[in-house]
Amino acid sequence: MLLANLLRRSCSSLPLLLGTVVVLWFCSSHDVEATGSKVEYLPGIRHEGPLPFELETGYISVGESEDIQLFYYFVKSESNPNIDPIVLWISGGPGCSSFVAMTEELGPLLFDVPKNNRTLPTLSLNPYSWTKVASFIFIDLPVGTGFSYAKSSKNYTDVETSYHGAEFIRKWLEDHFQYQSNSFYVGGDSYSGITVPMVAQAISYGIDARFKPHVNLKGYIVGNGFTIPVDNLYYIYRAGRGLGRISEEAYTKLEDCIKIKFSDPNCSIEIGLMNVVPHYYLPNVIGEENDAKRFLGYNVHAFDRGLLYSAGQIASQWINNDIVQEALHVRKGCGEKWDKCRRPIARYKKTVNDSRPYHANLSTKSYRSLIYSGSADVYISSFYTEFWTKSLNYSIIGDWRPWFVNNRVVGYTRTFSNNMTYAKILGSDHVAPTITPAECFKMFKRWISYEQL
Repeated sequence: MLLANLLRRSCSSLPLLLGTVVVLWFCSSHDVEATGSKVEYLPGIRHEGPLPFELETGYISVGESEDIQLFYYFVKSESNPNIDPIVLWISGGPGCSSFVAMTEELGPLLFDVPKNNRTLPTLSLNPYSWTKVASFIFIDLPVGTGFSYAKSSKNYTDVETSYHGAEFIRKWLEDHFQYQSNSFYVGGDSYSGITVPMVAQAISYGIDARFKPHVNLKGYIVGNGFTIPVDNLYYIYRAGRGLGRISEEAYTKLEDCIKIKFSDPNCSIEIGLMNVVPHYYLPNVIGEENDAKRFLGYNVHAFDRGLLYSAGQIASQWINNDIVQEALHVRKGCGEKWDKCRRPIARYKKTVNDSRPYHANLSTKSYRSLIYSGSADVYISSFYTEFWTKSLNYSIIGDWRPWFVNNRVVGYTRTFSNNMTYAKILGSDHVAPTITPAECFKMFKRWISYEQL
C-alpha cells in the first residue's frame, strides 16, 4: 500500500521518497542490540595500544512504537565508576551532536591541529576531562542529531523529546543494572538550557510514577544556557561594552535605541555595531597561564583556541570516515551524514521558550543545580544568566564572592536557597570548558563532590 501511494506522487519527488523507503527498510532490518558495544581502539588516537579509558557506543530505542534510535557514547569514570556519579550530557543547538562535547569541550579526547586536509585528523588525551571524576553518557538528542535517527517521518516537539531522554536513561539503566544506585545528573550547554531542565523534570515525573528502574536523580548542570526569551539584544550590547568592543558613546546611543526597540529610523545604523562583537572572544587574561604551561607534561598541540573556528570541519572529516564509523559501531545506511550541528533539524518543533518553570518545579524537589557562564560570552552573556537566576526569586544564602584555582581568582559565585549554584568563569566564552579547561574541571569536580567552589 505504501509503495502504491508513493507511485501516485509526482515523478520529481519519487527518487527521494523511494530512497526514504529503502533507508527505513534497511534500518528496520537491523537487529536492535540490547546493550552497547565496547570500543577498544579508535583510528588517529595519539596513544599506543587500547584506549586508556573505557568507551561504549550504541543505540537505545524509544518512543511509542520504539521507532526512534538514540545514539550514545558512554565513557566510564577514570576514578571509581562503580560509585562515581553519572552525567547524561546533551549538547545544544538544538541539533548539535554531543560527540562535540566529548572531543572539544569536557570529554577525554581533543582534536589536534591538523597538518593538512588529506590525512585523517588525530586526537590526543584531554588532561582536564570531566570523566576523570564522573562517568558520562554523551547522547545525540533530539532525534536527527548526530547518528540518532527515526524509522518513521513523525514530527516531535521538545516536550516529547524530553520524555525520549527520560525513557532513554531508564532503558540504559536496565541494560547497565550495575549503575542503578549511582548518583545521576543531566547536563548540557547553550540551547540545552531549555532541554536539560525539561529532561530532568521528565525523569523526575518517572520517579514519582515509580517507573522502573529507579533513576537516582540528584540534579542537573547548565552551561551558558539559553533560558528565557528576554530582549537578549540588551545583554549582547552590555557584554560587548564590558569587553571594550563598543565605545561608551556608542553604547549610550544603543541603550536609547533598545528602549524604543529600534523604532526610530536613526537607530538602524547602530545595529551594525553588533558586527564588532565576535562570537568567540579569545581572552588574554592578566595572570592567566599560557597554553603550554597549562598543559605541561601533555601534548600541548591538542589545545589550540583557533580550532574553535574549524572544529566542526575537523570532527566531520574524522567521524565520517568509514573506518572510524565501523570502530564506533555506527549503523550503515541509517540517518544522514554526521554533522556537528544540523540546523534546522528535521521533524523537531520548539514549543517551550522559557525553562524557568522547570527550574522552579525541580527546586521544589530539592534537586541540585550548577549554572555556569563564561564572562566573555556575548550571545548568552553572564549578565543574562545572572538576570534569570535571580528572577526565580529564591533567597541568596551565599552571596557574591570570588572562587580560586591555584590561589588565583578565576571567577565569582553565589548560591541560592533552592540548591542552585551560579558560577561565573573569568575570561571564558560560550564553550567554557574549551576556553578555560583547568578552571572548568575544578569547578565541576568541586561541585559534583559537594565541595565549595
